[in-house]
Amino acid sequence: MTPAPLGEALSALPEVGAWQLVPGSAGDTLLVAGPHGTAEAESHTGHSGHTGYASDEKATAAAAASGDSAVNGTDLAELPSLMRLLDETALLTMARVLDRTRLFRTPVPRTAADVVTALGAAPRHAWIVRRWLRTLTEEGRLSHDPATGHYQELTAPTRTEYARARRTLDEARHGMGYPESMTRFFLAAADRLPLLLRDRTSLQEVLFPQGETDTAEGNYRDSAPSRWANHAAAELIVHEARQREGGGRPLRVLEAGAGVGGTTEAVLAALSPAPLDYLFTDVSRFFLQAARTRFGTRPGLRQARFDINADPLAQGLAPASHDVILAANVLHNARHLGRALAALRELLVPDGLLVLVESCREHYQALTSMYLLMSPQPDEERWFTDLRAGQDRVFLTETEWAKQLDAAGFRPLPVLPPAGHPLTALGQHVIAGHARPDHGRPDPDRVARALAQLPGPTRPLRVHAVDRVPSTTTSGATR
Repeated sequence: MTPAPLGEALSALPEVGAWQLVPGSAGDTLLVAGPHGTAEAESHTGHSGHTGYASDEKATAAAAASGDSAVNGTDLAELPSLMRLLDETALLTMARVLDRTRLFRTPVPRTAADVVTALGAAPRHAWIVRRWLRTLTEEGRLSHDPATGHYQELTAPTRTEYARARRTLDEARHGMGYPESMTRFFLAAADRLPLLLRDRTSLQEVLFPQGETDTAEGNYRDSAPSRWANHAAAELIVHEARQREGGGRPLRVLEAGAGVGGTTEAVLAALSPAPLDYLFTDVSRFFLQAARTRFGTRPGLRQARFDINADPLAQGLAPASHDVILAANVLHNARHLGRALAALRELLVPDGLLVLVESCREHYQALTSMYLLMSPQPDEERWFTDLRAGQDRVFLTETEWAKQLDAAGFRPLPVLPPAGHPLTALGQHVIAGHARPDHGRPDPDRVARALAQLPGPTRPLRVHAVDRVPSTTTSGATR
């Protein structure tokens, strides 16, 4: 869509002060904000995570205590060093795979494109190879010339060094609280990396052998960081349920991208035996069937297919139909976070609660395993179109998440674990916020009606109202 006629039409609406056009495969989405609703405008107090609301402070304190209780008996101070052991093994795996291309066995400088070609990596996985090169450079295992973009002088492990590192995997895995199957998964992924990069085999086959979910459950449920985050998230939802008691209906929860149900299990246990309307959703029918088998007897629990990158209303969800939305380890897959957050906010009642579990730190072990699940699909024309565009990264920092929630119309709660907590360094965080009222926001329906005069191909598929929009080449300020 050409922004010019769109901008002209929007300029006739005094309530629209800024806008952003977000491309999508099914159609473009328009984000609109009121006057001064740009990223550069003065922000609400949510960016720091401190809201000043006593109820929010009480909820996050109780959530942190619940997280601590869930990992009672675990030496949290030891976890960063154990994570480093996992990272060291991953670094050696990256270097070993690159060394086997023989590109770096001569002094000839190489570009990232040279390495991608030598590995035969599928175009959709090229970003992972570029992340390897940058990571090895940052760790002092590869030389990089910023002026030319060339890489050389790779430090590769000997066979003995690599074998020793692989043996430490089990020690680190056990200390982190992962099940034994995670060691087999890490080793199997490392052994298959060349084939995985070429799309000659899939990581799903390694992660879900014979359709079993034990390994994935170990990652998202059993590890110490996951246990802490899942129970902290559950406690935030319990606090919300208490605040809404007496409303004459059960708490309505939508879980987006529920996957193997690691967080679901903690939330359902924490809310029991209170009446509940819990919609367990995922884009994969495999996970929906697994949930029916695992949670099928729980009263008030339903399953449905839901894609966070598609219009929720077109998928049968109604505006203001949920009190709580939970998204654990999934929202980073949104192709445009501003659009996804705006769409989720429309599904919440006023002051409804959004709870996210997100990794805010890049783990090297994931670069040789789980990241392969995050590459764009072969038929996707675009990958991320938000602040991550062109950056070869998936995850946001805590500050970036707070800003994204704030701009989309949420009042962010303090991020958990709190600063200074032993688990903070591992990067797994609970990020939450309450939906603010619509004061000062444009009416999306009125905006859509005003754009009805535009030719069909130039009209956006959906219009979302937000508090602020970032400045991009497809953004504009009308006044």
